[in-house]
Amino acid sequence: MGPDWFYPWVRFGTPRREKEEDMSLLSSSLGLTRFRVVEDADQALLRRVPDLLKKFAFRDIDDSAEERSFGWTNIDDMLDTNWEKSPPEKGRFLAFSLRLETRRVQPAVLKKHLRIALDQESARAKDQGRNFVSRDRKRELKEQVFLRLRARSLPIPAVFDALWDHQAGRVLLATTNAKARALFEDHFTLSFGLRLEPLSPFFLALDILGEDKARKIENLEPTVFI
Repeated sequence: MGPDWFYPWVRFGTPRREKEEDMSLLSSSLGLTRFRVVEDADQALLRRVPDLLKKFAFRDIDDSAEERSFGWTNIDDMLDTNWEKSPPEKGRFLAFSLRLETRRVQPAVLKKHLRIALDQESARAKDQGRNFVSRDRKRELKEQVFLRLRARSLPIPAVFDALWDHQAGRVLLATTNAKARALFEDHFTLSFGLRLEPLSPFFLALDILGEDKARKIENLEPTVFI
């Protein structure tokens, strides 16, 4: 089977610089990562996929101080983690998204509030007859200020669409970001017990030409065009 197994939603264009929060397969142009599923997915597993998506779905951290949360969500609605609006089955494909939310504290904000905390601590130290704030206390203050600011910040969402052709054993992920790819691979394996392998040009060539051409492909010399 050749590489043109893409879902018809995808419209191809010149890859652009990715925005973390805009990794939709419906974009006019985007970066894509293709994977092959190393193990075969049997029918029993495929029937369990909707339940496994819910089991490993995204969990909100808006009302907590947690730094990060990630998990699966509906490709048609990032807020639907129960797949109430539409099922993940899209013909022969399974479509879902990896939703990631991260709290971030800007360095300038941390610097400002740490300075305020240190000034207050220095004033208390002078009142107690001390001339300085110890290094350990400064480290402790920095951690306290950081945690306080993180708890006050809103999580920043990012959503990465994915498409699983379970008949062909291929997965399409709408990002080329290395960290997002690694997170997706790990969560996919955790959720479904299947490993993913990125389809590099070498593996794509094997996909088209067959495993018996592996040695020839390995021995190809690059051509220099002048």
